[in-house]
Amino acid sequence: MSESSRAEARGARSPLIGAGLLVAIHLAALAVLLTTEYGPFAITLSLLAWVFVNGLLLVLLRRPGISAALALAFMVLLIALSRFKFDILQLSLTFLDFLIIDRDTVSFLLSVFPRLKLHLIAAALVAAPLLWLIWRFDPFRVRRRLALAAVAASVALISAMSVLSPEQPWEPFQGVNHISNLARSGVVSVSRLASTGWIEADPPPASPLRIARGAHAAGMPTLPPAEACDPKAKRPHIILLLDESSFDVTAAPGIKVPPGYKDYFKSIDGKQRTMIAEATGGPTWYTEFNVVTGLSARSFGDLKFYVTRITAGRVTRGLPQALQNCGYKTFSLYPTYGNFLGARTFQKAAGVGHFVDMAEMGVNEDMQPDKFYFNQALKTFAQAQPQQAPVFMFVYLTANHFPWTDVYRPDLTPPGWTPPGNTAEVDEYIRRQAMTAHDYREFAARLQRDYPDQSFLVLRFGDHQPAISQKLMEPGIDQPTLAKRLMAADPRYFSTYYAIDGINYRPGDLSSALETVDAAYLPLVLQEAAGIPLDPTFAEQKRIMLRCNGTFYDCRKGAEARRFNRLLIDAGLIKGL
Repeated sequence: MSESSRAEARGARSPLIGAGLLVAIHLAALAVLLTTEYGPFAITLSLLAWVFVNGLLLVLLRRPGISAALALAFMVLLIALSRFKFDILQLSLTFLDFLIIDRDTVSFLLSVFPRLKLHLIAAALVAAPLLWLIWRFDPFRVRRRLALAAVAASVALISAMSVLSPEQPWEPFQGVNHISNLARSGVVSVSRLASTGWIEADPPPASPLRIARGAHAAGMPTLPPAEACDPKAKRPHIILLLDESSFDVTAAPGIKVPPGYKDYFKSIDGKQRTMIAEATGGPTWYTEFNVVTGLSARSFGDLKFYVTRITAGRVTRGLPQALQNCGYKTFSLYPTYGNFLGARTFQKAAGVGHFVDMAEMGVNEDMQPDKFYFNQALKTFAQAQPQQAPVFMFVYLTANHFPWTDVYRPDLTPPGWTPPGNTAEVDEYIRRQAMTAHDYREFAARLQRDYPDQSFLVLRFGDHQPAISQKLMEPGIDQPTLAKRLMAADPRYFSTYYAIDGINYRPGDLSSALETVDAAYLPLVLQEAAGIPLDPTFAEQKRIMLRCNGTFYDCRKGAEARRFNRLLIDAGLIKGL
């Protein structure tokens, strides 16, 4: 065969090979989507997302084969990342994961998967020759005008479908429909940012609002505070104790508990108090945000799941900062990697001077017995003692983290424990609460014994109800009704507890410790119990608390929270939001 004949044969085969590769890639993509998306709506939305990604790549490359291959690789990567995120946070990938990518996110991935770089390099080495072959045998070209039309049409249809059937807040927590949920979340996020920005706040007034003299951002010229805080005054050490998933389970009907169960939830004055959390069954970091900053995660609307990442380095007002201004050394004993959801950056900006994460504690798993974290607190306090300054510690407990289907550390069961006779899951939950109460009593006794001349103020609180409470509070309730309850922030599902204890210390002022308060008010409750003068921002927030009877975000349909956020923005304590 002559050279011209061979060239003609290759030319005839090239379109066939290219067409075969193109069909195979699209069929592979269809198989991936059909096995990860459920329901006609989600499948249609994911196919439109497939068209959108292909269209964008065609605008750049014009080659349908290589565009389809890159789009398939991208889709598979998105689904893998979404499943990884769901395994850790019980939430699939959303548009905001790409909008607020930061160093902490990448650092956290590398902390969890230290060999990730090697895997990515290996994947690139395998993919490079395959992509070259597809490029080599891709004889087709697509006009950019046609590709742009496909992009515009897919965006219009995705937007229309998302508006007609808005994403429900619970859908990303199902662990399915990764691509369709991601596409819809883009419409929700863009709409939210365009209408209200990152945080709900009153519009800027013609002339700046003022909280009071003394409200200022760190680093800005200071004004004398309304009531000076003498950093040399003798004050109690403060421990803020996050009690994982804990609440008084007798709030649910028919639950049996051991004798003396409710005593754990009482304060030093014998009263049992209720804290209203902004999450139920899951996100601890909502309450973390509340008690560190004194602000509402709900002010971020649909973006609240990312509240610590959004505000990392941008919110400098908070409980630790107020305590630093009064001479306290501030510590946070964080139970996982510090780059999780930007926690280290977020807390340090709010005034945490020493952030100690899981790696610094010398463990590689966050779920440790409560005794472990209490011992870490004792160690930290002993090291801080030579500085002759009052100490603030934010301590997290994790032993009561889900699931409760397995018996966690049976060797730590308190002496004399017997299951009270509920379901095995509920009895395990109560057993772990008994473990916490036992370890806390030992911790308090240790502080009293080892530091008889030191005083300690402890504020304990449940960060949210456990996921099992949704089966207990209203037995037999159907899922649609339950979803409505949760969407409406029904207090039955968001009520936990807070308790104030003193070790060699009797709180002088519990006027802010109302019977029921929103989590955002705990910082001012703690400061007044410690005898610390409130700075102008917390003094203003106390006025809100008193006139709103302990509610914050829900007071006047969010008007008080929006006004307060604007005050903090104008004072320079919230920046870039």
